Amino acid sequence: MTEVPRNDTPGDTLRDRAVRLYDAFTHDHHDRRTLLRQMTALAGSAAAAEALILGIAASPAAAAMTDPQDARLRIDRREGMEAGARSAAYMVAPRDAKKRLGEVLVIHENRGLTPHIEDVARRLALAGFRVTAPDLLAPQGGTPADEDRARTLIGTLDYDLALAQARAMMARAAADKAGTGRVGSVGFCWGGAFVNRLAVAAGPALAAGVAYYGPAPAPGEAARVRSPLMLHYAGKDARVNATGEPWVAALKVAGRPVEAFTYAGVDHAFNNDTSAERYDRAAAEQAWARTTAFLHRHLDHG
Repeated sequence: MTEVPRNDTPGDTLRDRAVRLYDAFTHDHHDRRTLLRQMTALAGSAAAAEALILGIAASPAAAAMTDPQDARLRIDRREGMEAGARSAAYMVAPRDAKKRLGEVLVIHENRGLTPHIEDVARRLALAGFRVTAPDLLAPQGGTPADEDRARTLIGTLDYDLALAQARAMMARAAADKAGTGRVGSVGFCWGGAFVNRLAVAAGPALAAGVAYYGPAPAPGEAARVRSPLMLHYAGKDARVNATGEPWVAALKVAGRPVEAFTYAGVDHAFNNDTSAERYDRAAAEQAWARTTAFLHRHLDHG
């Protein structure tokens, strides 16, 4: 049964307050000194504050769930021009597919095309899709190693250009004879918001969209959506859920196909296994099973 997003009341624990402070840093003010000052006041010492931050932040050193050298996969990195600007993408496909496969664009978080997002792309390929994970920071020189710098670049990104590049990649994927001609998209956090906006902009060219805890467009945009959508929300993510609930309601009023799920008691970014404090295995696995089944349903047949 489809559930409409709702806001859980966050428990007044040190961990919950720390996560909210970190979310404000990553999505609002981007000032690390402010974050350290606030975390130190919360935790009681600079050392304890650093430990909290390390547990909440995504770790670039965290082990991948899939092997980048997996012999079952064909992996390529492509650079070129899309919509008049530099483009780059991480491409993954099953090596020995026995049939045509659906195509999926994986849209990254506000840290750009990280090893974690590449890992997600490989997981989708192993689940039976051809996958393109664009680096939407390519026109600005590409995703930097410094995540704070990546978040700054995301804030100055030309959104219309990013949408145009994504739509160009979709058109190329739809024309690929190894695919079914149907293209979907999955996005996380910033990328989840992007998938919602891609659904508004791309019309029926987007055969299916899945947004994980992505801030939603204005409800008035719902009538422009032509794609089936699956929307995943975290119960403790009040910031995103405040936009998600009216978005889901507007999609339903407009008669648009939408499945929305809220996972009680989990934090924003619960799917990101590189964050020890945020990752929730049970919620992530349930959302992933729903996501892959939804994409197969809409993309497997041309």
